[in-house]
Amino acid sequence: MKSPIAVVVLAAGAGTRMKSTLPKVLHPLAGWPMLRHVLDNVGRLKPSRIVGVISPGASAVAAAFAPHPTVVQKRPMGTGDAAKAALGALEGHRGPVLVVFGDAPLVTAASMKNLIAACARAKAAVGVLGFKAVDPSPYGRLIVRDGVLEKIVESKDATATEKAVDYCNSGVMCLDGRLIAGLLGAIGNDNAKREFYLTEAVGLARAAGQKTIAVEGEEAEFQGVNSRVELAVAERALQERLRIAAMTAGVTMTDPDTVWLSADTRFAADVTIGPNVRFGPGVSIAAGVQIRAFCDIEGARIGRGALIGPFARIRPGSEVGEDVHIGNFVELKATRMARGAKANHLAYLGDSDIGVASNIGAGTIAVNYDGYGKHRTIIGAEVFIGSNSSLIAPVRIGRGANVTAGSVVTEDVPAGAVAFGRARQVTKKGRAAPLRAKLKARATAAKRAKNKH
Repeated sequence: MKSPIAVVVLAAGAGTRMKSTLPKVLHPLAGWPMLRHVLDNVGRLKPSRIVGVISPGASAVAAAFAPHPTVVQKRPMGTGDAAKAALGALEGHRGPVLVVFGDAPLVTAASMKNLIAACARAKAAVGVLGFKAVDPSPYGRLIVRDGVLEKIVESKDATATEKAVDYCNSGVMCLDGRLIAGLLGAIGNDNAKREFYLTEAVGLARAAGQKTIAVEGEEAEFQGVNSRVELAVAERALQERLRIAAMTAGVTMTDPDTVWLSADTRFAADVTIGPNVRFGPGVSIAAGVQIRAFCDIEGARIGRGALIGPFARIRPGSEVGEDVHIGNFVELKATRMARGAKANHLAYLGDSDIGVASNIGAGTIAVNYDGYGKHRTIIGAEVFIGSNSSLIAPVRIGRGANVTAGSVVTEDVPAGAVAFGRARQVTKKGRAAPLRAKLKARATAAKRAKNKH
């Protein structure tokens, strides 16, 4: 059953410091839009509802929230006004309401659960996640006395004594669903920017005799993303988190700092990854796989015991079976390699099915595109494709067939057949020296003519 928690995700910020036409919360982080990380983290709380607050015309952001509903903050009038815009979508909800930001993708579900649980224990009207900052100067300060959060003071408004406080506001807040409408409705805009600040809810709750608390988390989780520099910093932090999780689960990385993962990369145990390997979205790796240096894998499944690379590229839609070998400078695209098949060197296999234990020679190309459409190459089991062969799709090569090196195959090859697709070789004995002399004279004459001009 879902818990009686509701989540409001504030995602109406303009993100002008990103210098981009792409909405800030849709910038990618570990292969996902930033907002997807936030939704994934709050989704682990199993809330009864998630409501997104977006800016007018932000259809792409609304689509990223789906299937969760969104409401529009008509004008950028502060975080308090943004949260207030969600009240209609929260109608009837009486449990805790968690307010988070769409540009804070590193906040973990564990920290949010701690906040919600602490509010329940303390019967607090408002709870805030805080952190001890190495450099607190940019952040609002949490003023806590005797376990009670008295107020949140913005850095620019803090006294000298308050500026010395290193306990800072993360922006993540939990509010009692029975009181949230009254608290948000009472927030005023008597400040320099004439905006409604969500942080004012703390003082309003205190004035009404309600309890307010702060719960401490790790600073690394509460880094927001407001620029591309901060996006890169968040990427590095998230990659470190993903690598540690993978290695803890039984993956070996010889140089972890050079391995780049997507948020949804899935590994079984006893996978070994060499240096400088990138995993795009949609990759699953079975047990015992070895991925050597400088590979790029995206949208693919790799079967048990496979050997990949070095310098291999596996593109979306590919399935690499058990004990398959994909060697250096081999590229797969939407290709299925059955158990024990091998393509060890310098091959392009696009839109292909490669049968059990078949061998693809160096320089082989599955010619899948005719300028208008893509076509498949079907290779049966135990087929041998000789080096430097071009397979012109659509084409089928039957079980146990042998395609000789240097062939251009334009017709189906029956099972057990040998196919030759070469031009006829012509050999003229003793003609090499005269040919070289002729070519040398031609080159000399051309050089003299050029020098005259």
